[in-house]
Amino acid sequence: MTLLAVSFFVLMALGVPIAFAIGIAGFSFFATSEFMPMSIGVQQVATASQSFPLLAVPFFVLAGHLMNRTGITSRLIACSNTLVSWMSGGLAQVCIVLSTLMGGVSGSAVADAAMEARVLGPGLIARGYSKGFTSATIAVSSLITATIPPSLGLILYGFVGNVSIGRLFLAGVIPGLLMMGILMLTVWIIARRRNYRPEMARRPTGAEVWRAVADAKWALLFPVALLFAIRGGLFTPSEVGAFAAVYAVVVGILLHRELTWQGVVDSLKEAVVDTGLIMLIILFSGMVGYAIIFEQAPQSIAAAMTELTREPLLVMALVLLFLFVAGLFIESTVLVLLLTPIFLPIITPLGVDPVHFGILMMTIVTLGSMTPPVGVAMYTVCSLLDCPIEEYIVESIPFIAAVLVLVVILALWPGLVLFLPNALM
Repeated sequence: MTLLAVSFFVLMALGVPIAFAIGIAGFSFFATSEFMPMSIGVQQVATASQSFPLLAVPFFVLAGHLMNRTGITSRLIACSNTLVSWMSGGLAQVCIVLSTLMGGVSGSAVADAAMEARVLGPGLIARGYSKGFTSATIAVSSLITATIPPSLGLILYGFVGNVSIGRLFLAGVIPGLLMMGILMLTVWIIARRRNYRPEMARRPTGAEVWRAVADAKWALLFPVALLFAIRGGLFTPSEVGAFAAVYAVVVGILLHRELTWQGVVDSLKEAVVDTGLIMLIILFSGMVGYAIIFEQAPQSIAAAMTELTREPLLVMALVLLFLFVAGLFIESTVLVLLLTPIFLPIITPLGVDPVHFGILMMTIVTLGSMTPPVGVAMYTVCSLLDCPIEEYIVESIPFIAAVLVLVVILALWPGLVLFLPNALM
């Protein structure tokens, strides 16, 4: 097990692609094990692909790419602008609301951050917002997509941990909305101090709000339709992914009339590349997950933690602290696939609901994408807006602190997370 961990981190440090770092480290375990032939490792790679729930991943990836070419994004921007641009820090508030709405479309924090940096970033800077504040607002607000359905991270967590994806989707709604609220409050406080003025001098009228919402209705109805389709038993989460792709095509061709044949082809190409990358990580992670279970790593870690404390809340705090530190260095998808089999058996016997833990875990590990030293969303936004990393780090501190406060609140009051799944399922 030591060889597996050392191999993985050495390969990561050498810049080897994550999928191959996981695969080589996994094979090193079976190649040097006295009790495990190499054939078992190969079988575990194949076994990881034989899962019906895993079909949700390529379908939702494809749906996200199709949505970006249907005119949905421009309508969501217009809707967000009408709803909140009258507030202090108006255009920055638009970024946060747009991340919430886009969370129901893209399911990817990095994709959302990149889109907003291209579309809204230059406008924010031109209106006097600092590059650091602009970059921090866009990058950290993309964290909302980690919980708002259909989050790809929640799909992977449900797949690895054998947790209901439908319940996870429902559980992510309230935390996502609370995150939107606390980030908007943070922007409002900073904007008032720096005199960042609203974009609109007055609040929108009811008629203006209605027109904006009506124009974006097909995008706004999408996550609602997903939740009701799962709750009503019309589709499994995997089948909902296929429905999402069909929905995107229907909206783009028949309703918005903006999706072209070339757009469909480009979406398919991009989805194949993204799915291939994700599936390689998943397949090789299956081998590593088997090695972790065989070596009884969850039991060893659980024993070590219970020696420190037997208080469930403190154990949860230790686990979340570990996930936060790990998220600073390793991409969130990898952490979900590798650490879910370790920590879920630890926290479940303590009476922690796996759905509650899944929302907390996804929020914490995805936060690593917005923080140094390897934050993908951070580097993406800063490179697109030509923002110095040092300036971003300083400006992001209030936002990251706000998110961590919310995580503490959600950990202490699980009812905020579990209200919808318990009420509707």
